[in-house]
Amino acid sequence: MRTLVIGDIHSGLKALQQVLEKAEVTPEDTLIFLGDYVDGWSEAVETVEFLLELKKTHTCIYLRGNHDELCLDWLVKEEHNPVWLQHGGTATSNSYATVSEETKNRHIAFYEELKNYYLDKENRLFLHAGFTNLKGIEHEYFTKTFYWDRTLWELAVSLNPDLQKEDANYPARLKNYKEIYIGHTPVTRMGKTTPQNFANVWNIDTGAAFKGPLTIFDIKSKKIWQSDPVYTFYPSEKGRN
Repeated sequence: MRTLVIGDIHSGLKALQQVLEKAEVTPEDTLIFLGDYVDGWSEAVETVEFLLELKKTHTCIYLRGNHDELCLDWLVKEEHNPVWLQHGGTATSNSYATVSEETKNRHIAFYEELKNYYLDKENRLFLHAGFTNLKGIEHEYFTKTFYWDRTLWELAVSLNPDLQKEDANYPARLKNYKEIYIGHTPVTRMGKTTPQNFANVWNIDTGAAFKGPLTIFDIKSKKIWQSDPVYTFYPSEKGRN
């Protein structure tokens, strides 16, 4: 039985289906999704429908991403958000344009029920973005940090690799957990297309919204499976490029 982490999907359903098949996922596996299910490619509605069906047969943990919150706000408040539209929201709003109220309400419930983080029995933390409180997630003042923060990843990347945990200058945030798994900041910004590890932080966002693939990561073996670059499934679309 494996615990598999899935990076940011951004409505790339075809890539998700391919990589689940590549990883030979079974109902015995636990699937931890790091959020950002929508905003990017054209299959926002279809992606959420697929995830709703998947949890009927598999153990799925769905975490909240910033784009999921933005989409929820739009569905509930119906307010015009030009910044959201510029960052993948246009494709999502188009996807929802012709669906029924029943479908919208079912998806609203899905977004509302997303978890801000997941902490397993071995003290491994899973969340979309990060946290800022030095004592850890239970002491975080602003819950939006869990799906908007980028400073955790910036801290891990900039940390001197020779600095030991016992050192007084070692970041207190990183001492709280055995491992931390995040998405949110695409590693394609670093010129990479595979999960990147700095200190005890693993970034699984391999740029599915842009030119990268979608990734599944086995937390025990550290083995990865990747889809084809997601944009190749949607040749007539720009995604967030």
